[in-house]
Parts: sequence; structure tokens; C-alpha cells
Amino acid sequence: MSADLTIAQALRQALQAGLDRVDAHLLLGHVLQRDRSWLIAHDNETLSPADQTRFVGLVHRRLTGEPVAYLLGEREFHGLTLQVSPAVLVPRPDTETLVEWALECLGACPAPQPRVIDLGTGSGAIALALRHRWPTAKVTALDASPPALAVAAANAQRLGLPLRLLHSDWWQAVAGETFDLAVSNPPYIAGDDPHLPTLRHEPRQALTPEGDGLDAIRAVVSAAPAHLAPGAWLLVEHGWDQAQAVQALLRQAGFQSVQTRQDLAGRDRCTGGQCAPQIARQP
Repeated sequence: MSADLTIAQALRQALQAGLDRVDAHLLLGHVLQRDRSWLIAHDNETLSPADQTRFVGLVHRRLTGEPVAYLLGEREFHGLTLQVSPAVLVPRPDTETLVEWALECLGACPAPQPRVIDLGTGSGAIALALRHRWPTAKVTALDASPPALAVAAANAQRLGLPLRLLHSDWWQAVAGETFDLAVSNPPYIAGDDPHLPTLRHEPRQALTPEGDGLDAIRAVVSAAPAHLAPGAWLLVEHGWDQAQAVQALLRQAGFQSVQTRQDLAGRDRCTGGQCAPQIARQP
């Protein structure tokens, strides 16, 4: 970019380099701390050399595949603005399907202060969304990655949504405890999936357990019955082609009412099952 470059010219050059229009506005708005409408209304204003340099750097990083959320340092999820970093996955809109289903389950839960657990919390997106929408819930969020837990803790503090955060390999840190609802968006991409290279900027351990992609889900489902109260639900996000396999795992573990929900694109996205309700003993 040359000296005395206007906002309009900078955006035009970014588009000519191959950047998406929305991304270009987001990145330049981030540099200038302005929104898109301001950029449009002031497109004849000149960028400072420092702002030009910063914008060019962000454009280059985006063109090499780095997620916009990492470049901005934040991502909106279910009405909350979350801080994100390369230590965690970028929250996806598809995961809001899991949150909506979990809220339905909480609505049917008789406990006044339901105990909720989020396994593999990452940025804390699911746990914080549930805590925000269901303030009486007691939410525990687990992750095996200390850097991810640090991101979740920062989000919880900034949003004023207390979570109980534990370093844990799935259920390990909550031995002997039971919950009224369990949710998880575990790594589920197969280790040889051809799309993995396009996700190289995100933590691989949060994307894939290697192998057929189901090992993390197996670990979550197999140990779940020992940690769930009678009638509690376990909801798991998975790949578009894994619904039948996850349904089978839930049934094998003794879950009832096993079903799958689709995301906004109509793809199988989440599968869940309910622990057998406790049957009252006859006098």
C-alpha cells in the first residue's frame, strides 16, 4: 500500500488481493476501532502509515487462512462476545443448536438449581451461554488444556458469569459427582479428514482425537451414566455423518429417548439421550 491511502482505497486493494468484503470491513474496523457504517461514511479519510501497516498485516494473515476471530481476538456466540485465541476453537454458529437443546432440557428439569457440566469447554462458549440464559444453574466446565481454561476463566470474569472451572481429562476431576445435564462439543473430526489442513490455525487436539474421530465421544458417553442423575440428559455435538454412530453409543450405554437435532443448514449436528428416570418403589 502507498502513502496517503484512503479507507476506500485500502478496502479496494484488500478485495483485489482476494479478501472477502465482510472480512475486509471487520479487519479495518478493528484497526481503526470503528464499525462498518462509519467506514462507509468516512471512506475518503486517509489512513495513517501505522494503520496501513497494521491492516496489511491482518489482511495477509487472513489470506493465509487464519480465522478472523483470532485476528480480532473475539467472537460472538449466542449473544455473548467471547475472547478467543489460538488456544481454543473458534465458536461456531452450529454449536448454538446444542445450547438451544440444552435450554429445553433445563426447562424440563425439576431441580431449582440444576447442576450442569460442560466437557471440553474451550473458550467457555457453551457453559457461559447456559449460565447466561439460566442464571440459577450451577455450571461446571472442564478442559484438559490449561491455556483453554485460562481463556474460559477470562471470559467468565469479564462477562460476570461465574463458572466452576476444572482441569480434567473428561470426567476425571468430578469423580463421585452427579449432574442434571451434561453437554459436550468434543473433538470429533477423523484424523485423516481432508479438511483438517484448512483448520491448521486452530488447536488440533480440540479438532480431532485422531482415528475415526469418535474416541472422545466414546469416552464422554461411556462414563456418563455414573455421573448423571436419573432423568438427566447428555447432549453431544458431532460431525454431520456421525449421528448413527453416536446414537448407537448412547443406546449401548443405556440411554433412552435417543435422538438427533439438525443445525440451521439441515445437517445432523447434535445427538442426545436421557438417563432412565428413577422408578419409585412400591410400598
